[in-house]
Amino acid sequence: MYKIRVFGDPVLRRPTKLVTKFDENLKRIIGRMIETMYYYDGVGLAAPQVGISQKFFVMDVGDGPLAVINPEILETSNETETAEEGCLSFPDIFVEIERSKRIRVKYQNVHGEFVEEELEGYPARVFQHEFDHLNGVLIIDRISPAKRLLLRKKLMDITKAARR
Repeated sequence: MYKIRVFGDPVLRRPTKLVTKFDENLKRIIGRMIETMYYYDGVGLAAPQVGISQKFFVMDVGDGPLAVINPEILETSNETETAEEGCLSFPDIFVEIERSKRIRVKYQNVHGEFVEEELEGYPARVFQHEFDHLNGVLIIDRISPAKRLLLRKKLMDITKAARR
């Protein structure tokens, strides 16, 4: 199991690198990430959240665990929807975030094979949330400055707790 990196940890803002080796080590890391995601009752977990600056994440929106490696969002719908999101890197913080309702994506699986598919609704939301992590974008970057200001104390508490 991995320790979750929380807000204030610089790894969450660092650019990630493409995965180039699809080996047993990658499969082991992904297995541990899935175990960690389930332990913390998450539906997604990106590599930077466990201290790894590489382009991959795991998610499970009810169809079983999925490893998404070197993802790209090829197309987004103009239609959006707003819903509450939480994040394992922001304990006890939930914010309303607007995201595309439908997306077309391309990624590699654990064998390095390319997969292209269209996601809609909740799976699209989770994919976009985890994809953001790979680019150093956090949920607080997707809310208004006024809402961020309201969360200031909670954010400072998270950062302080992480330093202990």
